[in-house]
Amino acid sequence: MAFVKRFGLIILIPPTIYFSCQEDKKETKSQAVPKSASSYTTPPIFNEDSAFIFLKNQIAFGPRIPNTPAHKKCGDYLMYTCKRFCDSVITQPLEIKAYDGMILKGRNIIGEFNPRHKRRILLAAHWDTRPIADEDPKKKTSFDGADDGASGVSILLEIMRILKTNKPALGIDFIFFDLEDYGKRDASEHTFCLGSQYWSKNPHKPNYQAEYGILLDMVGARGARFYREGYSTQFASHILDKVWMAAGRQGFGHIFINEGVNPVTDDHYYINKIAGIPTIDIINFNERQGGFPPHWHTQNDNLDIIDKNTLKAVGQTLLDIIFNP
Repeated sequence: MAFVKRFGLIILIPPTIYFSCQEDKKETKSQAVPKSASSYTTPPIFNEDSAFIFLKNQIAFGPRIPNTPAHKKCGDYLMYTCKRFCDSVITQPLEIKAYDGMILKGRNIIGEFNPRHKRRILLAAHWDTRPIADEDPKKKTSFDGADDGASGVSILLEIMRILKTNKPALGIDFIFFDLEDYGKRDASEHTFCLGSQYWSKNPHKPNYQAEYGILLDMVGARGARFYREGYSTQFASHILDKVWMAAGRQGFGHIFINEGVNPVTDDHYYINKIAGIPTIDIINFNERQGGFPPHWHTQNDNLDIIDKNTLKAVGQTLLDIIFNP
């Protein structure tokens, strides 16, 4: 995602950054307090090797730029994979005019578990890639989007695979948003996140509601650190507490840092503002260390920067949440 909100202004973050590995030890200790033994359910084990294969499969199609053959083929692959694991799958076709007048053809893909269960949570990621690496010196080149898009999708696909044989006790909707990253730099942030804006106004089922949502964006890089993003704090601080506590229980308090950072305009913003579902964003961002990671929107966003340990940290934390809702 390209925009960060600070003091009411839209500020574009420069790409050269690094992340601190430090955290508040007191807060980390409080995160790690387990639920009572009588109420806690040990979740299944997240398989990071399997998640990495799902990630590689997406990259193999080429950059997933809307209106290209690679984009269509990857969408077909996601549909096929969702049908293998989910109880039902819904496609939401999109035809949306972009900031440059281009009619973008895409699809939001929704996989359901326990579709009739009234208690539901929403897990989401975007699956498209930005058309150009505009933070790279060679700005007209495309890039793989291994972290920015494919990492979140791969984690959710692996969770789907696990839930196929480890049935959850509530309803879960997996949403793969399209047309997230086609927006215009230095313009209104609303030129981004077109798929989630459309879904938030036109959910896949009438009167759809979920108890809460969790969005994944840039969740696979080596050395990633996840801070409490600003809009997540504003709209769903109780869900942040829940997820960060689960991360601590699973031994990942050094990756899920209990400190706040500025708001990032991402798909979750529209789910909160338009759909009214309290939703958080797990995203590799910290403006005090420069903003987005250095591979963001560059050709370096490829398989070389992906770390299976990061995929494991996020995936295992989500499984803890699913089995301890």
